[in-house]
Amino acid sequence: MIEFDNVSKSFWTGTQRKVILDRASFRIELGRSMGILAPNGTGKTTIINMMCGLEKPDEGTIRTECRVSFPLGFMGGITPSLSANENARFIARIYGLDPDYVEAFCRWLTDIDEYFDMPVGTYSAGMRSRFTFSLMLALEFDIYLIDEGMPATTDPEFNRKAGTVLYERLKSATVIVVSHQAQTIEKFCHSAAVLRDGKLYQFETLEEAKQYYDYTA
Repeated sequence: MIEFDNVSKSFWTGTQRKVILDRASFRIELGRSMGILAPNGTGKTTIINMMCGLEKPDEGTIRTECRVSFPLGFMGGITPSLSANENARFIARIYGLDPDYVEAFCRWLTDIDEYFDMPVGTYSAGMRSRFTFSLMLALEFDIYLIDEGMPATTDPEFNRKAGTVLYERLKSATVIVVSHQAQTIEKFCHSAAVLRDGKLYQFETLEEAKQYYDYTA
């Protein structure tokens, strides 16, 4: 469960204060995957980062009573001077998992051959994306956080394998996906919320959320 209790968050842009959340309260229960629809620039990524503790609220309380993933594609905790092999084993120890398993899983999924033993800082953007995604899937969570959907790489075989693993994970896990497009959310969720003017409006169905989102656009 993730619960936001009277949470406020804003940023100073240099000319005005941009409000992300204004005394918002909502709860996301395990087993009830949910999408969040919001236009670009309204704070979707900020909310995702707050859910996993990367950002703190200005006011209010955020409670988590389960294992929450870092956002899909997040590079935090990865040391560029270390190889994917070394990073995978290090992250595994942080989470109390078997380093051999995490290394083997990431090596299989990324399929980057000898580059897996080279510094991550030397990777192309596509290779880094494959490694960070494989690392997230190697660590099993109760709730997975996805910002704008599953990132596609130029490697169709990786996309196929990663997509298969992700959808298998979601059979027993909960997903929270934020996007400005309903088509992205409907791949993962049946219910959704709409972020508008600092408030999160939750709906029982994605169709209801979509109608409200289109009406208030």
